[in-house]
Amino acid sequence: MNSEEEFYDAVTGFDSDNSSGDFSEANHKVAEMLDLDPHQSNRTGKHNGETEIQENGIKRHRTSLPAPMFSRSDFSVWSILKKCIGLELSKITMPIVFNEPLSFLQRITEYMEHIYLINKACSHADPLERMQAVAAFAVSAVASQWERTGKPFNPLLGETYELTREDLGFRFISEQVSHHPPISAFYSEGLNKDFIFHGSIYPKLKFWGKSIEAEPRGTITLELLKHNEAYTWTNPTCCVHNVIIGKLWLEQYGTVEIVNHSTGDKCVLNFKPCGLFGKELHRVEGYIQDKNRKKLCVIYGKWTECLWCTDPTTYETYKKNEKRGGEQKKLKPSEDVIKSENDEADDMPEVQDTVQFIPGSKLLWRINCRPPNSSQMYNFTSFAVSLNELEKGMEAILAPTDCRLRPDIRNMENGNMDVASKEKERLEEKQRAARKERAKDEVEWHTRWFHQGTNPYTGTSDWLYSGGYFDRNFSDCPDIY
Repeated sequence: MNSEEEFYDAVTGFDSDNSSGDFSEANHKVAEMLDLDPHQSNRTGKHNGETEIQENGIKRHRTSLPAPMFSRSDFSVWSILKKCIGLELSKITMPIVFNEPLSFLQRITEYMEHIYLINKACSHADPLERMQAVAAFAVSAVASQWERTGKPFNPLLGETYELTREDLGFRFISEQVSHHPPISAFYSEGLNKDFIFHGSIYPKLKFWGKSIEAEPRGTITLELLKHNEAYTWTNPTCCVHNVIIGKLWLEQYGTVEIVNHSTGDKCVLNFKPCGLFGKELHRVEGYIQDKNRKKLCVIYGKWTECLWCTDPTTYETYKKNEKRGGEQKKLKPSEDVIKSENDEADDMPEVQDTVQFIPGSKLLWRINCRPPNSSQMYNFTSFAVSLNELEKGMEAILAPTDCRLRPDIRNMENGNMDVASKEKERLEEKQRAARKERAKDEVEWHTRWFHQGTNPYTGTSDWLYSGGYFDRNFSDCPDIY
């Protein structure tokens, strides 16, 4: 194992097969700091596992977690790393205090939070408007990471997660197809057979002393079946700052190129780094061009707030006036602007934009408001809060490898931190033992729902959905929990 993989294990929670648990006492300290009732309900007025049905027949998903988030103020990554001077990084086990009660497979599912943008793309007859909607979807896919400094749990090899949302019109399946390197594959389709969304994610990490940089690997593909179009892109680089000392914060930066493989149109989005004085923090700027490289429109905004588009001439004129010190116009709450089609509640406060508005621009996307108690729920969005909900009767139809059935995540969500820590260690040891047993018997691991192949649009290596999951034949699923 190389040093890059070792540090990936140490800091991101993708724990090594050789992890010894030498620092697990930090996990048990957490429970002493808490005064939580592990049997409390989920504040929705329903017993855990029950989901309310509204008068219109649509399920109402939970709006809060069973237990509040614990304080991380007494912990730091440095408090763990300083004990490891002279030791192999692969022997570090990060305490559960740095996690959030979701698997990385569930975190990937958050791409679907703004699925209304895919629906918009499907409905547009104009290819430019379709690209605008796809670009907004690509930006919205990383928006849920804003202020989410807790790391998701490392998926065990063979772990899966499924989600069907009839109200939003999609179903989703993902699988952890490799442990070293850690690769997560996913596949989603519209219930109306209007789109397919799939990809695989393998982040490459770099440690810069005070920050950890995750460079995305793997291709993301969106197919609009009605239009016979396929779009591909990769996510921007994510960087978490102050991992040694100070308040954790993250930014996204790098260039994202979205290619329409049918028309030749391309969208180039520049996620700007913070810069010396923070002026560029969270900003996104870019453009859409046709196959002849003619700019068709300019896109601007922030991935933490909203995204707008305007024509290139208007944008260039505005920028020239800005450089001359001309009057600038900021978007005001009183102005009549387009609201997102998926606003979940009329009584939730509007997000106040800090993006400078260029007159005549069209709103492509605005981030959803988070629940009022989001800070006590790991800064989850309303969509994220619902992901680990185990509805009544669901356990009987889920694959036995589904994340919702992981005892460490479930106990952490319920506030049972000491139990969660012990379960995490048990699952990791079980995974190590299974790997050694396979090595002893010279048996190779076989993925269940995905296979390695070639992306038909980019020609690059990819993990493709093999099909059959929703037939629900789970007889040969591995026992990983």
